[in-house]
Amino acid sequence: MNPASTRRLGLTDPISWAGPSDVDIIKNQELEKFLVDVGLYESREESIKREEVLGRLDELVKVWVKNVSRAKGFNDHIVEESNAKIFTFGSYRLGVHGPGADIDTLCVGPRYASRDKDFFGELRRMLIEMPEVQDLHPIPDAYVPVMKFKFDGVSIDLLYAKLDLWVIPEDLDISKESTLWNADEQTVRSLNGCRVTDQIMGLVPNIQAFRSTLRCLRFWAKRRGIYSNVSGFLGGINWALLVARICQLYPNALPSMLVPRFFRVYCQWRWPNPIMLCEMRAGSSGLYNWDPRKNHNDRQHLMPIITPAYPSMNSSYSVSKSTLRIMQGEFQRAHEVCQALETNKADWNALFESFLFFGAYKDYLQIDIIARNADQMREWKGWVESRLRLLTLKIERDTKDMLQCHPHPSEFCLKTAHCCHFMGLQRTQDADTTKTGAFDIRFTIRDFKNAVEMYKHWQCGMAIHVSHVRRKDLPSFVFPGGIRPAQPLTMKTKRKFPETVHMNGAVDEKRSKLDGNLPREPDPGAATTHEAGGLSARSPLAGPLTPTTSSSTEEHPAAERSCHVHDGASTSMEKRDKLITQTGSAKQIDDIPDQSKAKPMQSSMENPSIATTRSNGFSADAAVEEIESGRVLGGMGSMIRRLFWGAWESTQ
Repeated sequence: MNPASTRRLGLTDPISWAGPSDVDIIKNQELEKFLVDVGLYESREESIKREEVLGRLDELVKVWVKNVSRAKGFNDHIVEESNAKIFTFGSYRLGVHGPGADIDTLCVGPRYASRDKDFFGELRRMLIEMPEVQDLHPIPDAYVPVMKFKFDGVSIDLLYAKLDLWVIPEDLDISKESTLWNADEQTVRSLNGCRVTDQIMGLVPNIQAFRSTLRCLRFWAKRRGIYSNVSGFLGGINWALLVARICQLYPNALPSMLVPRFFRVYCQWRWPNPIMLCEMRAGSSGLYNWDPRKNHNDRQHLMPIITPAYPSMNSSYSVSKSTLRIMQGEFQRAHEVCQALETNKADWNALFESFLFFGAYKDYLQIDIIARNADQMREWKGWVESRLRLLTLKIERDTKDMLQCHPHPSEFCLKTAHCCHFMGLQRTQDADTTKTGAFDIRFTIRDFKNAVEMYKHWQCGMAIHVSHVRRKDLPSFVFPGGIRPAQPLTMKTKRKFPETVHMNGAVDEKRSKLDGNLPREPDPGAATTHEAGGLSARSPLAGPLTPTTSSSTEEHPAAERSCHVHDGASTSMEKRDKLITQTGSAKQIDDIPDQSKAKPMQSSMENPSIATTRSNGFSADAAVEEIESGRVLGGMGSMIRRLFWGAWESTQ
């Protein structure tokens, strides 16, 4: 045993210093072959192309900062000395990226190059003008502001850090604490990725074993649908920290040994006890470390995974009770499979079996993100996706943690200006169905929409719709190859309890409206479902509490934002709703012509547990075409609201 293999790197001594046996070596060879066969390693040609793209990107930011310094009126000497530098972090820096993976990059600039005006302004303009740059997607309002784009086919996530330096040296060491002096919060968060990546590399006993194990666990998490920081699960840095801690506890183990021990440890871990690779140290920059004893917000974190670099932060702050519960279940399942692997009762394919998300739940939420065109969609989509985890948190809050939300980590793009996200819904095991009955989340959905619609760059045509869909009504595009799997025949039985969830849509006389000014009178309006654009119909998840059949021609007012002003100025949503409801018209921002009248909508109760409605002559595809062409159907007023918020919520 060499001295390096006995060196303690973590907070505690290792659990075992044992090395591999002959059987472990054979299993490790099988695991490595499996990872190669599934295509987790990129080709030499792709690796060279990535290096070339990074070199060209570094040249671009150097030209950019000189343009910025020249525009600010600095003399020729300062312009000549001005510099910016590109750093990499994440999976690419750790050496665990696969084919087609994006590259996490950081642009470090001088103190006079601002984030809003220069980075998201001038640099963005330069990128737009480059023919090799496609799908430019700036997200300036994200927790960590980022620009996403493809550079010559290579996906890039570009962050920005403004240092308190007039000149950025070419040999800058961002691991030094001095880089944090006088830095704003966004810069500290942006720098943290690079600083943490470098720290991890120095805190694991065997880099190669760490990389192979991390590559394996990342693939497993993606197959099981729990790899997404945005959705409330864990992202790349979180998995790297978890694997690094296991490497510290078993410093001489091979990847085939580390993978089973990973699941053995974390299926028994008592959260919210934090995962830490080293002691947190105090710095001189005045930045606070994660400390639940002093900070109230830190006490709310459910699955703290602490970064090793100063300032120490919780990298998994987005984990919710629902997503933690789901991940704990996956850890337990994987642990059981690994036990079977050790006795040769299973192979590696069993561990990496895909999770059938769209067959696991009876009820789903569909979140449709719609815009007028592709450029508008890129901005709007980034904002909405950065807020999606709020929907899970709000549902947990309003149902007292008795309704579990499982966000699907991937999106489904239907058109250039329309994409969908899904969430699986089910009662938690602790929920007593005899006492809870149905969950009414209509106000929760409206609260979420209102939070999303506070987007300061909102434009006419941007819309978000949340609707319910039963498993039997899922659209075909969510299934592999667009082919719906055969459903087993089951006996139809009446439910003893009402539907699991209520949302905005058709309601009975005992309920009040969600939209508009929340009037007290009963709402005879009903949402609709459609067969449009090749998508199957779906129910609005908001029916009467008891089976009824109703119809109505009253238009359904909504409280969402629309393209109107009153008396030449922007009015509040409540006043505008009242005006539109009374007059049926409103002044228009974009001179949108009044082109047609809406046909009345009818609703019918097809299921004693869920209200399902049908429309009369309304085309969802026509709505998209009208949005994309800059026109809006209807007699303005409430017709526009039905077009965007009534019909769309019950389609797609």
